[in-house]
This record gives sequence, C-alpha cells and structure tokens, in this order.
Amino acid sequence: MVRPIKSPNRAQRVSDQIQRDLAELIAREVRDPRVGMVTLSGVELTPDYAHAKVYFTVIGSEPAAATVGLNAAAGHLHNLLFKRLHIHTVPRLTFVHDVSLERGFEIDDLIRQALHDVGEDAPAGADESNLPRD
Repeated sequence: MVRPIKSPNRAQRVSDQIQRDLAELIAREVRDPRVGMVTLSGVELTPDYAHAKVYFTVIGSEPAAATVGLNAAAGHLHNLLFKRLHIHTVPRLTFVHDVSLERGFEIDDLIRQALHDVGEDAPAGADESNLPRD
C-alpha cells in the first residue's frame, strides 16, 4: 500500500485558513458583549488537528472577559468551522489572550527610558522627528 506524501506546510496552511475563517465568523456571529473588537494573532494546532489554541488581542473590552466570552462561543464557532473546512478533523478551539504586543510596548518603553537616563538620544527612527516634512 502506497501512502500519499503529506505536504510539509499543510499544518501551517490549515492553521492560516482557520485563522481567516474565525476572524470572519467572530465578527459576524459572536454577539457576546464581553467580546470587543478582536484581532486574531495566530493559531497553534496539535499534530493530530484535534485541538487549536487561538491567540487574540482585543480592543474595547477587558482581555479576561473577552477570553471567557470567546471560550463560551467556542462550540458554536467549531460547528460553523466544520461547515466551512473540508478536513477530516476540525479542532476544538481554546482562546488565549496574546500578550506579546503589550510586552513589546513595555520593552520599547524600558529601552527609551534607559537611553534617556544615560543621556543618549533615542535610536534613529524611534520617533517622528527624523521624518522628512512636506
């Protein structure tokens, strides 16, 4: 019996498709007031596609409340994904607030503060004063 060769990027393609579909479905189908404006930043799939961690950032809502609201809607979103995706196993969804963007801003602020304390100027391109004026 000859087994078909699996595409090495299949998991990434499935993950990207789930992210695109969920972004559309959340905006259109989730009516929970705890969920504000959600931006999906990534989807991590288990190798067997049984579970997916969906990372998101939120504006206009508390991250903890948005997490609870999205996880409450996860079953409904799973059913809607099942109708859209043509794969054998549609993963169970778990929503996780992505803090990487906020940590990046914190690190940027710490670097600016350290440069200011040392008396050096901020690196070129760090602010808008270096931009050409029209």
